[in-house]
Amino acid sequence: MKVILANPRGFCAGVNMAIEVVNEVLHRKGAPVYVFHEIVHNRHVVEDFRARGVTFVDSIDEVPAGGLVVYSAHGVSPAIRAAAQGRELYEVDATCPLVHKVHAQVVRYARDGYTIIFVGHRDHDEAIGTIGEAPDHIVIVESAEEAEGLSFPPDHKLAFVTQTTLSASDAQRVIDVLKRKYPTIRFPIKDDICYATTNRQNAVSAWSPEVDVVLVIGSKNSSNSQRLVDRAMESGKKGYLIDDARELDPAWLAGAGGVLVTAGASAPDHLVQELIDRLKDEFEATVETRELVKEDIDFDLPKSVKQLPVLR
Repeated sequence: MKVILANPRGFCAGVNMAIEVVNEVLHRKGAPVYVFHEIVHNRHVVEDFRARGVTFVDSIDEVPAGGLVVYSAHGVSPAIRAAAQGRELYEVDATCPLVHKVHAQVVRYARDGYTIIFVGHRDHDEAIGTIGEAPDHIVIVESAEEAEGLSFPPDHKLAFVTQTTLSASDAQRVIDVLKRKYPTIRFPIKDDICYATTNRQNAVSAWSPEVDVVLVIGSKNSSNSQRLVDRAMESGKKGYLIDDARELDPAWLAGAGGVLVTAGASAPDHLVQELIDRLKDEFEATVETRELVKEDIDFDLPKSVKQLPVLR
């Protein structure tokens, strides 16, 4: 069996920064550390932090008054920030800067009197936080079919933004409908979809024609990981999303001469290496690493972390 190991894969700059934030808070403050929602959508990352004294909460009320709360990479709404301030919490913001950019766009469009169409998944943490910036001015659209069903008058002041972790092809189908129906619609100059999401999807599109199966390391609640499976299926290949090597079903690879291995932007690389080791041991796989594009983006730690004293 030949295995193509995709690069870039795994952690993006936003995920690296968010994980480093929690590590640094643990170092400076010590456990317990409270994080609003999962810091990133990966089961292994979350379980590792839990074992080290991190508590993930879905309500600000779960954080002791006067304590410290870390906001996840997906961002939070102003209502969450207000609730934290009402409990006099020290706020550490690990929101990805690319998500912050979308929040700022929503605020600006709402201020200028636009109705904003948010292209994304209703129940995703990122969507919930972004919509909270201007809930009375936003309509959520998940698909081209939903976009076709919009009934705004042609002269209505409209703008759109997108979730950062969408499938680029799915998003484009929605955007095409919006631009056709509403030729004057406003939109950001630069695409909202994260560079890492795009790079990983493009790698699957580039190399999946050479293989029979695409294996994606990532958790089920990871939007960008799910989109990699979608991209494989769009290419006519079987695609499987697995948290780690233990979830691999050998039956998926029956008769497969080639396999593409990649990972979502919140998946640790050691999980990829464990999968590669299993493929070598059980299928005598030879591995070729390919690089589509070099990623050299880094995000600095927020000031709220740097200002924390080291207590131990």
